Amino acid sequence: MAGLRVETVDTAAVPPADRFPLWLDMADRFSAPVAFTSDHTGDFRGHARLIDVNGIGLSRFRYQSLVGRRTPRLIRQADPEVYQVALATSGTCAISASRRDTAIPVGDFTLVDWGRPHDLEHAGDDDRHVPAASVTAVIPRALLPLPADKVDRLTAARLSGSDGPGALLAQHLHHVTRHPEQFRAADAPYLADVTLSLVSALLARHLDAEGELPGDVRRQVLLAQVRDFVERHLGDPALNPQAVADAHHISLRTLHRLFAGEDDTVAGVIRRRRLERCRRDLTDPLLRHRPVHLIARRWGFTDKAHFSRAFRAAYGTGPQAYRAGQHREPPG
Repeated sequence: MAGLRVETVDTAAVPPADRFPLWLDMADRFSAPVAFTSDHTGDFRGHARLIDVNGIGLSRFRYQSLVGRRTPRLIRQADPEVYQVALATSGTCAISASRRDTAIPVGDFTLVDWGRPHDLEHAGDDDRHVPAASVTAVIPRALLPLPADKVDRLTAARLSGSDGPGALLAQHLHHVTRHPEQFRAADAPYLADVTLSLVSALLARHLDAEGELPGDVRRQVLLAQVRDFVERHLGDPALNPQAVADAHHISLRTLHRLFAGEDDTVAGVIRRRRLERCRRDLTDPLLRHRPVHLIARRWGFTDKAHFSRAFRAAYGTGPQAYRAGQHREPPG
């Protein structure tokens, strides 16, 4: 089954003299030409994972210190008409654009407009061998459902990655860029929709313009919030559709409508994710002596008989037999 389109660039795979040119070529292709400099041009160490999801580019970067300038001349040569939303995950990051100089702490986003001049600096800690690192999303400008003049106000701004839609976007980018093998090529349109919706919601929140987002974007963001809430509360036996609806200040009917176009109901999602967590723990060698009923209780199953029936229905065998099969010593 075909997976997502993933490109990996590792400068260690080429001779030292070719490493920085390789990185520059990758950066040109992924976003736009930039006049990069580095203290490590003679032996530049960098690793990139680039993922295409239906015309939106997701990336995971790790590299030595870089300084980049996007000049008017480079913009005249090539303007890809994209925004890049970048989450700093390691190192010291700063951006200057539109008469704004901003330090971007680890865990926060900034918005880069590749059609505007800007300066970027991202430094690792060479003494402690800690690289600079980031995860990003490159979005065609035309796809954002917000007025361009309003989005322009956020160029080079600091955008929270620890709460609201920023936290959901950070979690989404981390998951997809760390584990692209978990997705099929057929998932690309869905991943693109989620990415675009979360980026739009992040920008709209900082513009106080949530009401201007289209209904389908607001639906996608609410769906992401609900799924995140479910993940964080799987161990609570009281987690059920009504509890989810109450936590999001919507009616149970509205919650069911939200999931009407999904592959599963909200109750089905809760059950499936709880069972998946139980199955994971049952195969964990560090938990092999923990009783099955305690594992089940950890993930919200309080009735042993109900858990056994649900597990058998999902995996074709009971939890005890499944664990025994997973931990059986090989012959010989």
